Amino acid sequence: MSAQHNSAQPKATIELKGVRKSFGSVDVIHDLDLKVEGGEFVVFVGPSGCGKSTLLRMIAGLEEVTDGDILIAGRDVTDLDPAKRGIAMVFQSYALYPHMSVRENLAFGLEIARTPAAEIRRQVEAAAGILKIGPLLDRRPGQLSGGQRQRVAIGRAIVRKPLVFLFDEPLSNLDAELRVSMRVEIARLHRELGNTMIYVTHDQTEAMTLADRIVVLRDGRIEQVGSPREVYENPANLFVAGFIGSPRMNIIDGTCLTATRISIAGTEIELDRPMPARSQEAIKLGIRPEHWSITDRQDNALPAQVEFAEYLGSTRYVHCKLANGDLVTIEQRGGRDAKPGEDLWLNCHRQALKIFSMSGEAR
Repeated sequence: MSAQHNSAQPKATIELKGVRKSFGSVDVIHDLDLKVEGGEFVVFVGPSGCGKSTLLRMIAGLEEVTDGDILIAGRDVTDLDPAKRGIAMVFQSYALYPHMSVRENLAFGLEIARTPAAEIRRQVEAAAGILKIGPLLDRRPGQLSGGQRQRVAIGRAIVRKPLVFLFDEPLSNLDAELRVSMRVEIARLHRELGNTMIYVTHDQTEAMTLADRIVVLRDGRIEQVGSPREVYENPANLFVAGFIGSPRMNIIDGTCLTATRISIAGTEIELDRPMPARSQEAIKLGIRPEHWSITDRQDNALPAQVEFAEYLGSTRYVHCKLANGDLVTIEQRGGRDAKPGEDLWLNCHRQALKIFSMSGEAR
């Protein structure tokens, strides 16, 4: 069934060309260019107020574009009504009709479009089968859990057979355990349907687990576009380094001594490759929690003191203070427990060290 459904579905590209959005004299989206490939799952992620939902609503036609063009499947839809764009949108609020059954909610859009009754029945049952909500068809939304209601909202989008699915923080009303299971469902849905999907979230765990590519936004601008692995392992700047990853990347102050030698908190470290920085230039260093190790006292090891430790079963996070006052988080798997106030020696894995300019934040 899955492969058959995939082959029948068109895979629409989405192109944003010089897109800008202003509210009065305030620009909230700045001259933005982006291409989403057909069948791709792209996640817009960034802090509150970065413009990700505004950008999604512009693609949907729910916000007017101040400047620029939006193309879906090669067709300019910049000034088209939302209903004519070939999109279906799933919102944070489920927006179901409380007086209608699940079956009636799923069928409503098709009835408005005067779809024949037999086709409506076929489409509703197909969507219910994909989402595993067949036994719920005669219930009303008030009789459903949050996860079931979100499935119905997604089902209502599926029956429209859109070119593109747009998701606006669809899981943020669900509890943590349900969010995990719904992430799995949405990933499975994308595999089965094969449609182009854009998904907005502030939760970078959702972004990392769902996306083919992540678009990291800040203040209405794109900071980086790449696969989850690319943005995690090779952040373009300090903002991306600090935003992507949980716990976040450790950002600490350092000084360039030579092309291959740096100083961190009074400790000199030899690098495994030269860097393009001037002698005595101040730099920022980024290192992920999993790229530290606790070691015996030795040259190149950094002295640190334990502030507190989090025990999470197979993983521990040890929060330490370096000699210069910078705080770092170390991920441990196995080994002994660290106690608050304890003195430790830390090694960083040099090949994983990221070096950023103090000016402009770029790597």
